Amino acid sequence: MMTVRPAQERGHANHGWLDSFHSFSFAGYYDPDHMGFRALRVINEDRVAKSQGFGAHPHRDMEIISYVLDGALEHRDSMGTGSVIRPGDVQRMSAGSGVVHSEFNASKTDPVHFLQIWIIPEQRGIAPSYEQKTFTREEKQGRLRTVASPDGRDGSVTIHADAIVYAGIFGEGQSGELPLRPGRHAWVQAARGRVRVNGREFQPGDGAAITGEGSVRIEGIDGGEVLVFDLA
Repeated sequence: MMTVRPAQERGHANHGWLDSFHSFSFAGYYDPDHMGFRALRVINEDRVAKSQGFGAHPHRDMEIISYVLDGALEHRDSMGTGSVIRPGDVQRMSAGSGVVHSEFNASKTDPVHFLQIWIIPEQRGIAPSYEQKTFTREEKQGRLRTVASPDGRDGSVTIHADAIVYAGIFGEGQSGELPLRPGRHAWVQAARGRVRVNGREFQPGDGAAITGEGSVRIEGIDGGEVLVFDLA
């Protein structure tokens, strides 16, 4: 069964400097029917204006992944980490027992467009940690490339959760398929462009929960970029 979450039905908050769409309940947006899916708690599609951003704020007991689509996002945290992530980069911060961080648009001229993803960890109170890796467009073209996993497989970032995250870019005529083991579920998020998911066309921002299916099949229409979450 596939339950689609259309882009236009997501929560929306526009603060001027931040334009954010929420697939699940977040901050001032509350929908009891959309509190997350399995261990996946947050998918926010954020656009941050030039030279603006999120000031220092705390997190704990959450695996936080940032996936930049356009622009550059500057990160600083209480672990002493400082970096700029750009398209192709995947940043993982395990908040664990507690961390303070900030995120700012690194550009003085252009907005940054990124996905902020929260996954509930298997264990609480672990030591905070940080990791960042780059996955080129070529690595994701026409296939689902592992970008986050519990064991760091295939050079992915390591998350402390029973979840595997894949990213792919699919042009016309390209396709990829992810088998789902018995008892596993999937969430598909169309990051940009159009794709077909198990035969149904997705627009940018559409998402879907998939359960009781043997696989997730992605077919390209116009260079769509997707994230697929394999979840317990």
